[in-house]
Amino acid sequence: MNNSETEIAQLGEFGLIEHLTRDMPVKNESTVKAVGDDAAVLHYGDKETLVTTDLLLEGIHFDLTYCPLKHLGYKAAVVNFSDIYAMNGTPRQITVSLGISKRFTVEHIEELYAGIRLACEIYGVDLVGGDTSASVTGLLISITCLGEAEKGEVVYRSGARDTDLICVSGDLGAAYMGLQLLERERVVSKEHAGDDDFHPAFEGREYLLERQLKPEARRDVIEELRRLGVKPTAMMDVSDGLSSELLHICKSSGVGCRVYEERIPIDYQTAVQAEEFGMNLVTAALNGGEDYELLFTVPLADHEKVASMKTARIIGRITKPELGSYLESRDGNEIAIRAQGWKAF
Repeated sequence: MNNSETEIAQLGEFGLIEHLTRDMPVKNESTVKAVGDDAAVLHYGDKETLVTTDLLLEGIHFDLTYCPLKHLGYKAAVVNFSDIYAMNGTPRQITVSLGISKRFTVEHIEELYAGIRLACEIYGVDLVGGDTSASVTGLLISITCLGEAEKGEVVYRSGARDTDLICVSGDLGAAYMGLQLLERERVVSKEHAGDDDFHPAFEGREYLLERQLKPEARRDVIEELRRLGVKPTAMMDVSDGLSSELLHICKSSGVGCRVYEERIPIDYQTAVQAEEFGMNLVTAALNGGEDYELLFTVPLADHEKVASMKTARIIGRITKPELGSYLESRDGNEIAIRAQGWKAF
């Protein structure tokens, strides 16, 4: 450990919490009491309260060989915000709990919190509490996010109906390609250990790396839908892969779907990288995961409005359940959609 770094034991649990969370301004009226007591105090009045939580484990969800701590903190917060937006809500507060092994110093955790702070600043969210504990298996991050929505405005997975349009924001598969690129260069860097002239081959692939290491929650999609006066009938964020999320919506709503291969949005860098790796591009887009785009359905009557959207595009339609869930390929063949994305166990 560098002599200028501070052992966490010097501050202790409460000293570390105070050190990391001091001078964090409160941005929401619903935050009555933030960090510093036995519990945070929040007041929502007549609005619906939304709560989501996410657990990230070193070696399972992230690799610090290539994931900077600041980026990790940002991503850990943003993926929770994404869940709230996927319910048509607005994130307001988070709590952050950490399991920290002895190899981390105060300065390391400061870097992690710098990312969390940045995410909170950009999305207007308050950090209101959390917990810390020792860990023998590396770094553990658990974030709980609280949000709010107007009564009657919450969108669930279960509202899709026959003839609804299926829409998705942004593009798909880039985060997965970014992960494959990082993993490849991690292996190559080991083979060139001690070689001062070695540099990872990332040039021209910056978008893929950003999509993996620093994703954004699609607040802009929710804002555009509201400006257009469109309320989705069902919605999810694409965390485990488009195929998995489509099947979740179909199962929860009791419907089937048709998605058109030629309509799936894919970025140019993603296509180039898939070709370089010899991967099927559509398979990567359907099953890669970690895109954190919004998948949603809207009534057919809203076709003109959603067709004009800058943040999303129509990729298919909802059908009767007996018609099943299929991808229609460019040559007109129907391929059954299967959940082949991220599985926790």
